[in-house]
Amino acid sequence: MKDMLTICRIELKRVLTLKPAFSVLVVAAIIYAVLYPQPYRTEALRHVPIAIVDLDGTDSSRDLARRIDASPDVAVGGVFPDRPSAEREVYARNLSGLLVIPKYFERDLLHGRQSPIALYADASYFLIYQRISGGVSAVAKTMGATIETARLVAADVDPRVAAAAADPMPFTAVPLFNPQGGYATYILPAAFILIMQQTLLIGVGLLGTYRNDAIGTGPTASIGPVAVVMGKLLAYLIMEAVIAPFYLIAIPYLYNIPRLGTPLSIFIFALPFVLSVSALGLVIASLFRSPLTVQLVSAALGIPFLFLAGFSWPTEAIPPFLHAVATILPSTSAINGIVATAQLGAPLHDLRYPFLTLWILAALYTAIAIFLQARSKHRLAQNA
Repeated sequence: MKDMLTICRIELKRVLTLKPAFSVLVVAAIIYAVLYPQPYRTEALRHVPIAIVDLDGTDSSRDLARRIDASPDVAVGGVFPDRPSAEREVYARNLSGLLVIPKYFERDLLHGRQSPIALYADASYFLIYQRISGGVSAVAKTMGATIETARLVAADVDPRVAAAAADPMPFTAVPLFNPQGGYATYILPAAFILIMQQTLLIGVGLLGTYRNDAIGTGPTASIGPVAVVMGKLLAYLIMEAVIAPFYLIAIPYLYNIPRLGTPLSIFIFALPFVLSVSALGLVIASLFRSPLTVQLVSAALGIPFLFLAGFSWPTEAIPPFLHAVATILPSTSAINGIVATAQLGAPLHDLRYPFLTLWILAALYTAIAIFLQARSKHRLAQNA
C-alpha cells in the first residue's frame, strides 16, 4: 500500500508539472466544457425559412401560408410568383425548402376534393429536412381537419361529431426525459462522456510515454509492476474525482438538462469507467512509446469511437461485428449506463450489463497494463 501511494503521489505531481499532460487533462477539459455546448444552446431548430410559390392567390392559400409562418418550426422566407425564382434561393442556400400551392387550391377544397400541396425540402441537411417536413405536415393536417369540420357543421352535423369525424384519432406526443425535444439534451450527455474518454486517454498516454526518472530508479526501483499500475490508476481516479462531477453533474445543471438520477448512482457508474479508460491509456502508452504517436493514434480513433458509441447512429443498426468491437470501448457501456441513470433515473440493478462490462474492461486493461509494465521492467533489467 505504501508503494502504491508513493507512485500515486509521483504521478499526481507529473500531471501538474508536465505541460503536455496538464494541457490535455485539465486545460482541454475546461475548454471543451465551455465551448462544446454553445452551438446547441437553442436546443431545437426554430423558424427554418422556406419559400412559398402560391399559384392560387386565394384566401385559402394565403391562410395556409400564414399558418405555416406562425408555426414554431417553419418560417416563410419569401413568397415567389413561380418555381424557378424560388429554386434559385434554395440553390443559394438562402432558403431551405420550397412549398408549392397549386392552382385551384381553394376551389378543390370548397368542392370537398383533395387539393395536394408539394413540399421540396433540402434533405442534404437531415435535421433541417425533418423540421420542415414535420412542421408543414402538422399545419396541413390541422388546416385540413378544420376545413372538414366546418364542412360537416355546415351540413347540420353536430359540432362534436364533426370534430371527431375530421380527426377520429388525435395524436399526443409526450417526449419523455427531453420535454423540449431539444438536440442539446440528447447529444451533450453522451458527448461529454466521449470527451472525458478522449482527454483521459491522450493525457494518460502522454504521461506514460514521457520519461519518468522518479519511477524505477532510486528508492522506487524495488516497486513491483502491480503497485506501479495501481498507484497510477489511483492518481488518475483522484484527478477525475474533480473533472467527472464537473462534466456529469455541474454542466448538465447549468444547461438545464433533465437530471433524474442521484449523484451517488452517477459516481458509482463513473468509477469503473474512469478505471477502464485510465488502464487503456496505460496500455496505449506501453504499445506506442512516442508522445506524437499516442496523440496521432488517439486523435485518429476519436471519430470511430464517436460512431461506435451508439448515439450518433442507433446501436441496433450497427453491424454485429462492429457492435462487438464497440463493446471493448469503455465509452459504449458508459454512455448507455451513465445517461440512463443520470437522465432517466434508471436504478443500477436495471443496468447490470453495462456496469459489469465496464468492470470487466477495467480488470482486463489493468491486467494487460501490469503485464506490459512487468515486461518493460524486465527488459530494462536485462539491458542494465
